[in-house]
Amino acid sequence: MRITKLFFVGLFSLLMVACAPYHSPDRATWRTYLNGASFTDMTETSRIAKRPVYLGAGGVLVTDIVSSAKMEYGDKTTNDNAIATYYMANLEYELYDALRKPGISVQRAGTDVVVILVRDAIMELDVADISQTGDDTLKTIAKILKKHNATFLEIAGYTDAMRDTNAAYALSLDMAQRVAVHLSQHDVNTARMFIVGRGSARPIAAQDDIGRLTNRRVELRIAPAR
Repeated sequence: MRITKLFFVGLFSLLMVACAPYHSPDRATWRTYLNGASFTDMTETSRIAKRPVYLGAGGVLVTDIVSSAKMEYGDKTTNDNAIATYYMANLEYELYDALRKPGISVQRAGTDVVVILVRDAIMELDVADISQTGDDTLKTIAKILKKHNATFLEIAGYTDAMRDTNAAYALSLDMAQRVAVHLSQHDVNTARMFIVGRGSARPIAAQDDIGRLTNRRVELRIAPAR
């Protein structure tokens, strides 16, 4: 009888934890969660510099997944490019199918895949924290990123136009870091991450009422690791 009671108490506790709303951990712990991440733009140069750290942290390259040596025709560079394109196309399709939600889009940018997350689609309206819907969305993204793990990831926050550029930068970096912490909590390798806040730079919509909501966003740019 006592064992049965303990079982149901434990089960109830697990259900309560599962149903509890997500909250970002204390800001003082963020650096711990983001250990191994780079706080800079994801450029070709920064990816090359990060490659040894990434590989040392268990990262894999696209050509580790499918070796170009197994391809019968073409030179290595051509084959490597074909492998990367095929790998990223599969990632794009999987993200697109899983993220058919308002305020979220999946796009191609050359070989890279870009996921645009409008702020209101992933965060509380009046609080700087991930919403329940955003928690579900980021869990889905984390699951796909773990499956397609031969990639680097830039997490960039943006705001709408603000008079105080310093405040815009701080707000955009806060959004990017919150998303990065969430992904880290769900086992996305931080050695893959580049985290930046870009303030009101690079608007993707007009600065009217609707456009401003669109410009407040986090962009995930995913590039093949090679």
